[in-house]
Amino acid sequence: MTSVAAAALSSALRPLAVCAQQGNKPWWMGDGMPQESASTPRIACAIDLGKKGSGPSEAAIRSIVQLGVYHVLSGGPQIPWTVSELQAWVDKLKAGGITLGNLMIGDFPKTTYGKPGRDEEIEKVRQSIEAAGKAGVPVVEYNFYAHRAMEGYYEQTGRGGAGLTGADYDRMKNVPPLHEEGAHTLDEMWANISYFLKAVVPVAEKANVRLALHPNDPPFPTSRGSQQIMATLAGWKHLIEIVDSPANGITFDCGVTSELGEDPVEVCRYFGSRDRINHMHYRNPHVIKPYEKYVEGFIDEGDVNMFAVMRELIKVNYTREIYPEHPRALDYDRARGPIRGYPGGGGYTGDVFDIAYARAMLQAALIAEREKN
Repeated sequence: MTSVAAAALSSALRPLAVCAQQGNKPWWMGDGMPQESASTPRIACAIDLGKKGSGPSEAAIRSIVQLGVYHVLSGGPQIPWTVSELQAWVDKLKAGGITLGNLMIGDFPKTTYGKPGRDEEIEKVRQSIEAAGKAGVPVVEYNFYAHRAMEGYYEQTGRGGAGLTGADYDRMKNVPPLHEEGAHTLDEMWANISYFLKAVVPVAEKANVRLALHPNDPPFPTSRGSQQIMATLAGWKHLIEIVDSPANGITFDCGVTSELGEDPVEVCRYFGSRDRINHMHYRNPHVIKPYEKYVEGFIDEGDVNMFAVMRELIKVNYTREIYPEHPRALDYDRARGPIRGYPGGGGYTGDVFDIAYARAMLQAALIAEREKN
């Protein structure tokens, strides 16, 4: 070792020796890397629950636990859900060290469009929420699109040839309504969801289940002739006022927030301080024109300050799931089978990248809070 190198090493080690003599340690040698707990957000990923009666595969469970992820979400079965069906999934996941924290519910188009027969659909939703509560599933997520504007998606090429997801309103703004959906105004859709919430939120409260409505994504002004109730921040705020209850909340998506041209940290503070964030999606687009044009690239290269969002989630005491969704299309995944069903969407390797990034942001934010206090 040269004398210069030895001197540099000695200088670097000296603060450690002083700390050891004084009985303390530098912050980065203190309590180690902070881990998730009941008082922190939980990083989550999606899992395929498999066919009825089979449950998720052991391989699927291992592939998640190996990433240090212990919370999952999934699409739910056809309504009405039953306790026995959900409990079998919950128990199998629990045996593998995983908690099922969120199930997506759907299959109620008559309710969405205010058609005859919606009361029968709503009763099935009520039964499903009750089943979720009895099985210990804390969050039921749902959509309320008149039509989801998927026609505006297209694939772009990102770094190293990876697939990115672009969205452009000009690609679909003149696409006509579908016969089975029709075209609907904001007033119609607000009336329909108000009817729905007044029927199901009291059931959710009693079942100790929280409902999370995902915002319109993409948040285009209209979609096949229909206006979109959750395509503006004003719409998000109005939703939680219809029935004032923690059971009536939103999926806070910091990516969609940016697509609206809003500040994700401020929006997180607004809903988090009111305890209305019941689920969270963690992603990072680059916005070209608010509401109408953006590119969803890698989580580390968009317009959102992801560290600031994570810090705000901790400040508002958010303790439910954070889902780093929409992985990019990487060659490694492309060579091994089908990727996600939207242009530029990826697979498991893309998930690994996003999860690792989100976990690093969470640990850094927890360390920042520890040092501040």
